[in-house]
Amino acid sequence: MSKKEKDNKEAGFAIPAENYKFIAIGFAIVVLGFILMIGGGSDDPNVFNEDMFSFRRITLATIVVLAGLLFEVWAIMRKPKQEDAE
Repeated sequence: MSKKEKDNKEAGFAIPAENYKFIAIGFAIVVLGFILMIGGGSDDPNVFNEDMFSFRRITLATIVVLAGLLFEVWAIMRKPKQEDAE
């Protein structure tokens, strides 16, 4: 067992410290997807606004959110590269 693995087991971390930056990137991708969903409403309830059903809000934002969630799963499950013991 390498020194890194021993340090992680002694500290009790379930996720290696290197994976946290990938988790933050995945979170940013999910937030970007939700930002893409913003807008398209109408100020007047009697007027229908077609912008609510645009490609960006319905398709692109959904794909971005799902990609971010898949990236999150990968970031959590990722094993760090093993360094050779010196």
